[in-house]
Amino acid sequence: MKLYTHPLSIGRPVMMFLADHNIPVQEVVIDLFAGAQFQPEYVAINPNSTVPMLEDGDFRLTESSAILKYLADKIGSPTYPADLKPRAKVNAAMDWFNTGFYRGFGYEFCYEQLIPQMQIANEAARNLVVARGKASVEKHLAVLNNHMIGTNSYVCGPTLTIADYLGAGILSIGDVTGCSFAQWPNVQRWLATMKARPNWAAANAGMKSWTDMARGPSYVTV
Repeated sequence: MKLYTHPLSIGRPVMMFLADHNIPVQEVVIDLFAGAQFQPEYVAINPNSTVPMLEDGDFRLTESSAILKYLADKIGSPTYPADLKPRAKVNAAMDWFNTGFYRGFGYEFCYEQLIPQMQIANEAARNLVVARGKASVEKHLAVLNNHMIGTNSYVCGPTLTIADYLGAGILSIGDVTGCSFAQWPNVQRWLATMKARPNWAAANAGMKSWTDMARGPSYVTV
């Protein structure tokens, strides 16, 4: 299998899942900052020009959420329950992270502060987008803290699921801007649990380097 990805992308949860489950994979780095995702040779196999993309023989699959589900099913991992209701709960959590939360937290709140290519040129407009993202993030974090995690160890209950891989990968973008999530202790506890896993550091080494490089500016945080 090949995984086309980038060390700073949401391919990180997939890399961590692969490592946790000892699944061999050839990692192919697509340099997003150099525009490699738009080069004809990559567009030919992935017209979306995104990462990650999994290649398993002649089968290609995009989107981290879908890739995690495919891999978990492929090896029969308990992180993606076979029973209908627990599986539906995992699916719902992954959709929740991947849509409303990631849109506000990733694109409006973090990337708007961090990535020049994704920033609105007008500073006043950019500040408004960041403020809107912050309001959205705070609402979503309250839901995650109080209703999804609560007293549980993980997002969907007492056991690790692929929703935790995806969700922790998204929240860890906040490390770059210095987000502490101090107002949401259950979120803090859960994220610390995920970061303590043996393959977290290797799968997220690129994010750690980005965090070190980005130090200096005063970011808006949560």
